[in-house]
Amino acid sequence: MGIYLNPGNSGFKTVRNSRYVDKSGLIRLINDTIGTTQKLSCVSRPRRFGKSFAAKMMCAYYDKTCDSSALFDDLAIARDKSYREHLNKYDVIYLDVTGVIGTTGKEDIVSFIKRNVTRELTKAYPGLVVRESFLDTLSNAVELAGNKFIMIIDEWDALIREEKNQPEIQREYLEFLCSLFENSDITDKVFAAAYMTGILPIKKDGSQSFVSDFEEYSILFPSRFAEYVGFTENEVIKLCNEYHSDFSMMKQWYDGYILENVGTVYNPYSVMKAIYNDDFDSYWTQTSAAESLMGYISLNFDGLSKTITELIGGVEANVNTKAFANDLMTFRNKDDVLTLLIHLGYLAYDEESGRVRIPNQEIR
Repeated sequence: MGIYLNPGNSGFKTVRNSRYVDKSGLIRLINDTIGTTQKLSCVSRPRRFGKSFAAKMMCAYYDKTCDSSALFDDLAIARDKSYREHLNKYDVIYLDVTGVIGTTGKEDIVSFIKRNVTRELTKAYPGLVVRESFLDTLSNAVELAGNKFIMIIDEWDALIREEKNQPEIQREYLEFLCSLFENSDITDKVFAAAYMTGILPIKKDGSQSFVSDFEEYSILFPSRFAEYVGFTENEVIKLCNEYHSDFSMMKQWYDGYILENVGTVYNPYSVMKAIYNDDFDSYWTQTSAAESLMGYISLNFDGLSKTITELIGGVEANVNTKAFANDLMTFRNKDDVLTLLIHLGYLAYDEESGRVRIPNQEIR
């Protein structure tokens, strides 16, 4: 068991030991992609919407160095036909990019990842031949281990967000991701699947995604992942009944993100905080997600201040989300700012009408 290679299931054990809402059906969606041309998935959603919980769950499920049956046998995924086929069958490479940055700094992140993953691989497989190319080393490891990798990247966009004024650092990191996932000779040989999660979708290179082979599912267009963006209304009703919490207040404070085919979605972090504290408050906006809000809504674009005032007053606004560059620097107009606020969770987007609104009392 390592830090970056096969981290085990202790993280998900901690999640299961807490108040837990079963989101294991997400695993089935990834299982369906294994070994297919859709095997690369990037699922982005706002901060505190359960991204890291999902990444820990994935590690526990796929990591072949542990037995996670006891953690999953009573969950929804256990009823799926793919459950046993993929349970604890793979070497997992796990990167918490925020943690990596905190360990090594921002300028050395790519070499740090290569060096430490290689070190853990040679420890796990003493006969591994290490090549100058990181991809060649991974390819050799696949031949030695007899299985491909599942790669899980949590907070994939941390470097994009934290180094927004350093395009050269961003580019080196994005080119590293391209080298892993857009290498026609080796990517299919090395990876059974990859799951990336973050706040922002993959940064654009012009009008296209920089790492274009990923299937992207964002808060704007979550598609089949919509059920796993946050808590559904039925899940919140069940929690309120179990913990004797006022559902009408829960709905007023934390509801409001409406997704196609799922309906209303609640902020999971705030729902659980309200249950734990037995009090309704603006928990989410007290986190670091709120730190830069004033900087964004104060940008000098025609009509932005007026639109923000109207949104606070309960009026909806039109928005064109298509041109947003998926970073925190490239703002060309009011629509780019409003699109960022959707990704950050401050605004709720209606795909059908193309309009945004403030979702609930907490955000307002």
